[in-house]
Amino acid sequence: MRIHFLLLLFLVSIASTSAQSKKFEFIAFGDMPYRLPDDYVRFENLIKEVNKEKPAFSVHVGDFKAGSTVCSDEYFNKIFNYFESFSRPLIYTPGDNEWTDCNREAAGKYDPLERLTLLRKMFFRDSKSLGQKKIPLHSQSNNPEFARYVENVAWEHGGIQFATVHLVGTNNNFKGTDNTEFTEREKANLAWLDEIYARASDKEGLVMFTQADMFYSRTTSPAFQKIIDKLSELSRQYGKPVLWVNGDSHRFIVDKPLLNPDKRSAILNFTRLQVFGDADIATVHVTVDPRAKELFTIRQMLLDKGEK
Repeated sequence: MRIHFLLLLFLVSIASTSAQSKKFEFIAFGDMPYRLPDDYVRFENLIKEVNKEKPAFSVHVGDFKAGSTVCSDEYFNKIFNYFESFSRPLIYTPGDNEWTDCNREAAGKYDPLERLTLLRKMFFRDSKSLGQKKIPLHSQSNNPEFARYVENVAWEHGGIQFATVHLVGTNNNFKGTDNTEFTEREKANLAWLDEIYARASDKEGLVMFTQADMFYSRTTSPAFQKIIDKLSELSRQYGKPVLWVNGDSHRFIVDKPLLNPDKRSAILNFTRLQVFGDADIATVHVTVDPRAKELFTIRQMLLDKGEK
C-alpha cells in the first residue's frame, strides 16, 4: 500500500513538473485605437486575429485612445466592450491618455482624477481579467494600505509570474505643482514591485506590463528614477529572466536598458520589450518555453503589412 502511495506521489510530481514546463504564448499590444473612426475597423480586425491565435492571454498596455480623443463615458464603454470581445483573457493597465491627459481641451477638459476613478470602477470592478474567458487576478488592493490600486494585478501561468504596474506617460503625472497623486502611487508601485519579485522567487521567470516608456531619454526623469532604481536592485538579486513590456513611444524595441552600478554594463537578465502603437496596428507575440535556452522568444504580427 505504501509503495502504491509513493508511486502515486511520484506520478503526480511528474505531471506537475510537465505542466510547469509546458510551452505557451501570450500577446501584447497598446496605444490603440488612435486614429478614429478608421481605427475602429483596424482594431476590430486585430481582435479577430488575436482570437484566431488563441493565446494563453493578451495584455493591452494602456492608451486605448489618442490624447486628442474625448475622454467620454461613451468612449470608455465602447473600449470596455471591445476588451470583453476577446475570446481569451485580456488584462489591461491604464495609460496617460485615458486619465492624466483628459484635462486637455481636445479631450473634453475632464478632471483627470475623476476619469481615473471611472477607469478603476469600469475596468477593474472585480479581481478577474477581461475577455470572454476570465482568469482570477491578485490585486494590490487586497492590502488595506493600498486599497485604491485595483489596477495593479498579478497572476501566474505555466510557472511564470506576471504582473501589471501603473506607470504612465506624460511624466507619470509628476508635475510642478501638486504631486499628491504621483507620490502616493509611487509609494504603492515601489511596494508592489517588492511583492511581485517575492511572488516570482519560486517561478522560472517574471513578466511585467506597464504603459510608460521610462527609457526614452538618456536622462532619467524624477518621475521614474525610484522605480528604475528598484527594478535594477530587484532584478540583480533575482537573477532569473525578467521581461518588462511597455507601450507609450509607438516603436517596436527590444533592448537591455537597465545598468549595473558601474553604469556601463547592462543587467543582462532584464529585457525591455516596447510594443507598436498609434499608426501601426500590430501585436507582439511572446513564446514562453521553460525548456528552451532562451525563456522568452519574441515575434511580431504585422496586421497592416506596412500599408496605410
